[in-house]
Amino acid sequence: MSRMPVGVVGGGPFGRALAVAAARNGRSVLLWSRRAPAAPAPGIVVTDDASALERAELVLVAVPSPHIASIAAMLSRWLDGRHLLVHASRGLEGDGLRPLSHVLRERTAVRRVGVLAGPIVAAALEAGAPLGGIVGTLFGEVEEAVRAAIGGPTLRLYATRDVVGVEVAAAMVGLLSLAAGFCRGIGVGPGSLAVLLSRGMAEARRIGQALGAEARTFEGLAGHGDLLAAVAGDERPEVRLGRALARGLPLAEAVREAGAHIEGVSIARRVQRFAARAGLEAPVSATIADVIDGSLGPEGAIARLMARPAGLE
Repeated sequence: MSRMPVGVVGGGPFGRALAVAAARNGRSVLLWSRRAPAAPAPGIVVTDDASALERAELVLVAVPSPHIASIAAMLSRWLDGRHLLVHASRGLEGDGLRPLSHVLRERTAVRRVGVLAGPIVAAALEAGAPLGGIVGTLFGEVEEAVRAAIGGPTLRLYATRDVVGVEVAAAMVGLLSLAAGFCRGIGVGPGSLAVLLSRGMAEARRIGQALGAEARTFEGLAGHGDLLAAVAGDERPEVRLGRALARGLPLAEAVREAGAHIEGVSIARRVQRFAARAGLEAPVSATIADVIDGSLGPEGAIARLMARPAGLE
């Protein structure tokens, strides 16, 4: 395995950080990007020719969720059952909230797939700061390959077989991180923020279980651990977007200021619709969706959530 290059798909901040982490481990890296930027570190070959990825056994996909299907279709020409395919997106597909690992398996001949998630921020990963994350996969060789590629003294990687749980948790934590940035931006205190985020995680768990996830996954690194890092100030793009919205910036301008594609912008309303069809309550997601599209202001958002009746924990 160590003699084979690691493939990385996506030349954005997270793709570049994954490539740098693999190169730091002494691995040769093929970084595919449509823009073909300059190589961020020695040992990394940047290419816009997807056929080069055929030489890699492990391919890490770091593109926004709306592009996963088209990227998978492109990769299907070059990847097959010999390859391992792992995505690092915080999204879910469509109103059915379909896990992206399912999309990868459907659009390619690769069977051994997985997801990388947890409190891993691009800038910290690229800098080699101490971090932890989780790999969701049904295949031990995928887990081992990801650890060999990017794990090490500064990146501790755990693993779980609950792939869907990791994917749903990552998507929902992205949404709640946006909410945390917004609430901090409008001056919400620690107690109120704790109520909002704890109920938001309970909502995430309900959504996950409806999709087949295990409840305990949301208590670990993929869920609460990831959200703790956002609240502690890891300056992920979702938090920056929330703060920008709190200042009253229009959505398009706030997204530009955040500096990255934010999955939570589109997923909030889709979570609300899914919950309605499944007979679940999703007041936090619905409120965030209304704030994002401008139909609800900061004071109204807090008032709506605090006015809800309190039930059993």
